[in-house]
Amino acid sequence: MRNIGIIFKKQIKDTFKNKTVLIQFVMFPAMTLIMEHCINIPDMPEFFFTKLFAIMYMGMAPLTSVASIIAEEKEKNTLRVLMMANVKPWEYLMGVGLYVWTLCMAGAGVMATGIPAENTPFFLTVMAAGFAVSIVMGACIGIFSANQMVATSLFMPVMLVLSFTPLLALFNDKIEKVAGIFYTQQLRLLLNQMSFDGIKTETVLVVVVNAALAIGLFFAAFRKKGLE
Repeated sequence: MRNIGIIFKKQIKDTFKNKTVLIQFVMFPAMTLIMEHCINIPDMPEFFFTKLFAIMYMGMAPLTSVASIIAEEKEKNTLRVLMMANVKPWEYLMGVGLYVWTLCMAGAGVMATGIPAENTPFFLTVMAAGFAVSIVMGACIGIFSANQMVATSLFMPVMLVLSFTPLLALFNDKIEKVAGIFYTQQLRLLLNQMSFDGIKTETVLVVVVNAALAIGLFFAAFRKKGLE
């Protein structure tokens, strides 16, 4: 726990130096509040922008942040120093993952201020699950990447699919059918219900399968590449 805490604190300091990572945690919550309060279109679904930006936030921020953090530290040989200082790989990954998850949940808490208080626990539960899966996928990409340039080329297509497919599914039935295999689309459908009573077996199954695949890919990547 001590090593995990040190990694957590280290990432806090690094984030304030890395504006590219920092802005991702601020952008979507800020856009959500601005759009919800400034735009009012007749017949627009309730909390439309909150639900829309929540899914984009879920598919972008944790995935790209974790991948960038790991790739950057591999490129700068920071990880090699940490390993020599007896920080175990799982301690490092846990510290980074918890740090990104905590920041993302703080952003989700800001986004939740625009919805009724009785819906907040459900909203945060859905966001927490989505963030966790995205963090594991980001860790996979970071482990596979030798540097930040490679990480960017890998996470960009994944990020675009996870973030924008649910958006496109709103306007195209064929895309909606394909999007159903991704956890971000299933969680978007859950947010539309905004109730624990609206949870379906199919939705839970898809999210669990996505999470299992991400975890399996993570262990495969770690076994092949390691952190160094």
